[in-house]
Amino acid sequence: MIRLEKVCSGIGSIDILHDIDLAVTPGELVVVLGANGAGKTTLLRTISGLVEVRGGSIKFDGRTNKGATAHELARSGLVHVPQGRQIIPALTVEENLAIGAENLSGLGRDEIARRMDAEYERFPVLKMRRHILGGSLSGGEQQMLAVSRGLMMGPKLLMLDEPSLGLAPQALQRILAALGELARTGMAVLMVEQKTSALQIADRAYVLKNGAIVHHAPAADLRNDADVFRHYMN
Repeated sequence: MIRLEKVCSGIGSIDILHDIDLAVTPGELVVVLGANGAGKTTLLRTISGLVEVRGGSIKFDGRTNKGATAHELARSGLVHVPQGRQIIPALTVEENLAIGAENLSGLGRDEIARRMDAEYERFPVLKMRRHILGGSLSGGEQQMLAVSRGLMMGPKLLMLDEPSLGLAPQALQRILAALGELARTGMAVLMVEQKTSALQIADRAYVLKNGAIVHHAPAADLRNDADVFRHYMN
């Protein structure tokens, strides 16, 4: 679904990513682990067209991303849930969800309602609080809303930037379980994280350090090898 080959990118005069090779297939959940400053956010922003590719190539759904804008990529099914949730606090839960789908061409009211019902089933607390302003939700509820808003766009690839940030364990487990189920139903999921909790649901894991991939393994192997993990993360 997404393939990066020797991708380099940066911001301004600063090079951040160096020769990144990475792939995610449909039905697979891949996690990229890295410490603060490793380049995780830049990686997702590069894939989603928000940061210019300086070298190498990115292919999404069999087509090159070169020349495509972030809006075009999002409408074609490459959906990016950014760090910090970025919901609209002055809108209700239901209004936030509607924003995720209302600008997609050819999507009628019946389909939007169907997708919204699916998100309420995925995260029942959102249905209970559907008329509450987004800014009044707890951190865990806001993250669920951010994930569901992304899913309202019908992604082929869902990318998430540190969805565990600031969450209580119970809320985190609920979100991780939902992401794992999405992969099992055929969606490609790519998430970047600092915490190892993501390894419990991932199929494969990459470790990013100083803008470069320094390790790649099945998630179960990295879960079971604490020495390797500490070596690359510290």
